[in-house]
Amino acid sequence: MLDQKAWQVTAGSAVLGLLAAAGAIAIAGPWDGGQRTAEKTWAAGQGRTGAGAHPGAPAPARAPKPAPSAGPVLTALGGDPDDSNASNASNAGDAGDDGGATAHDAGTSGRGNHTGTRAEAGEAPMNLAKTLGPLLGRPALGKVTAASVVDVETGRQLYGKNATRPMTPASTVKLATMTAALSAVGPDHRIPTTVVAGRGDRHITLVGGGDPGLDAKALGRLADSTARALKAKGVRKVALGYDVSLYSGPRQHPIGPNDNIAPVMALTLNEGRLNRTTSGPAPRSGDPAGAAAEEFVRQLRARGITATKAAAPAKAPKGARRLAVSWSAPVSDLIERALTESDNDIAEAMARQTALAAHLPASFAGGAKAVKQRLAKLGMPLAGTVFTDGSGLNRKDKVTAALLTSLLTRDGDPDHPELRPVLTGLPVAGFTGTLVDRYTGPGQAPAEGLIRAKTGTLTGVNTLAGTVVDASGRLLAFAFMADATASPTAAEQALDQASAALLP
Repeated sequence: MLDQKAWQVTAGSAVLGLLAAAGAIAIAGPWDGGQRTAEKTWAAGQGRTGAGAHPGAPAPARAPKPAPSAGPVLTALGGDPDDSNASNASNAGDAGDDGGATAHDAGTSGRGNHTGTRAEAGEAPMNLAKTLGPLLGRPALGKVTAASVVDVETGRQLYGKNATRPMTPASTVKLATMTAALSAVGPDHRIPTTVVAGRGDRHITLVGGGDPGLDAKALGRLADSTARALKAKGVRKVALGYDVSLYSGPRQHPIGPNDNIAPVMALTLNEGRLNRTTSGPAPRSGDPAGAAAEEFVRQLRARGITATKAAAPAKAPKGARRLAVSWSAPVSDLIERALTESDNDIAEAMARQTALAAHLPASFAGGAKAVKQRLAKLGMPLAGTVFTDGSGLNRKDKVTAALLTSLLTRDGDPDHPELRPVLTGLPVAGFTGTLVDRYTGPGQAPAEGLIRAKTGTLTGVNTLAGTVVDASGRLLAFAFMADATASPTAAEQALDQASAALLP
């Protein structure tokens, strides 16, 4: 673990920082199940557990543990809370929420209670207005911009511009969806896809549980277990039904058929993709559940079971007996993948898992309501917030920059290790996901490996929210939002430069 001085030396040079970042990635790896092994090992030694349960899921080697907690990492980055370096700041020449940087009192004391909207009493604000003001005022960012920068360790808001103004978040709304899901079901929760039998084992039903990661390999393993169970009873010919009743409401996202998302159903195969891609836009099936059932029939036939698929989905018969089950990857892994790749299908599935945990309808409306309720329980600032989906594809979604930094601050809270996958899932500048090709524009300062952030893009909307370590070794959360942008490329470059300005 690097100490405070080492981090300050690293932060003092962008070039050294780049080398350190590359080394850190090598040291922290390899990735195990979507999480860095070093972080996961640390978390396994802690006595905390997640909020969710999944009866019947594969038992881990030890009792269920939360996703990796980065408490020691955050302490190293932010320094000892009593260290004078943690509150060392420049002159405070900052204006209010609409005009520049302001430090606000969070209204609660003690680490872990911060939401990043206000600051500890007596802490001087960091002067970022002079740096960020001109960058966020560039024409490339359109008519209205909003911004919030917060010290994750203390919850101090170091800079705010329109920070409480609701704006369209695009995919940065996934930060809200994923935080809510982790809080609701826990990082270790797994989603079942089940085969049940009724009427003498010759009629079986494939029951969707909402696993967004179900693919042909997982379906093949499920077919293995199903075929063994059937053969043990002397059954080699079945009629296959499929049940998608767990989800309700419209299946098509309000944007309509789109390469960015499949119809949202409780049973889907490869996210309904009609090609071999695993991320990004792709042609989608109009009936992902039917496609999954057809693939399952094929897999059963390959294992010596003659199967015929029902023409339409139907609920499994009451009293049906379970033959086999396939469990998804842990929710923590799914969430990291969704944030890194900005996966809309996983995001909508996580909203519905949150709804199910709250005993609400697993639908667009139910998911939105459940996410907001869960965030309220976490003490998030929700004034003016509107959720209509889990992915951010709907322009009617509205959040504030202050909410986004509050989420990131809560995700780094040592008292909430179950939320850590939101931070570990953020794309890394120049290395992973939606940031792999970012931070390369004209005049861009070196930032590869030094910034982790969730991107958001709709026509005329560009947002960026994530974390960065500043010159004092503090971990900062930032959120920048722009509306009515004319060029997505120019807007992205402007946002990249604004976030890079937080680097040493």
